[in-house]
Amino acid sequence: MTGTTPDDEARASARLAETGSAIVAGVEAQTPKWAHDQVERLLDAWGRAPADARARAEAESATAGEAAAGRIVAELRALFALDPEKQGATPLEIVRTAYREPTVVLEAAGVPPVLRDEFDERAWPDDVYGLVPRTLGDLGDPDLGPLHLAWGMAKAAVIRARRARTEQ
Repeated sequence: MTGTTPDDEARASARLAETGSAIVAGVEAQTPKWAHDQVERLLDAWGRAPADARARAEAESATAGEAAAGRIVAELRALFALDPEKQGATPLEIVRTAYREPTVVLEAAGVPPVLRDEFDERAWPDDVYGLVPRTLGDLGDPDLGPLHLAWGMAKAAVIRARRARTEQ
């Protein structure tokens, strides 16, 4: 990469910050509803929860969703505060932990684990209900998936610009 300037890194860094902020906002907005919807979906599929257990689980899913959002947003902010070359995870890796809080609610309601394929069992052994989001868009906002891609491209551009300058 020849002809790289400090402005190239600055522009890429600005895109990285912008996409990171948009991811945080989207995850914060979508995770509570996503958690509630997952609990409700599995309660419906199981169909055996007594009315009182179901009502309690639905109420607890709101709290669980808020807790998941708070935890994940804090982890995303910590990730985005790091220098791009020191970021040891991606936003999706962090968001994929959103299954934890709704899992606790479903377990307390007595919902049995679901049948999962071998890959999912190996990749996410604690996700006994198959809740792990495959993409950021799975949280309910289709714009989050492309934001994740834009974030990755901006991060790569920052790193490429730095390396190109040091090679000059």
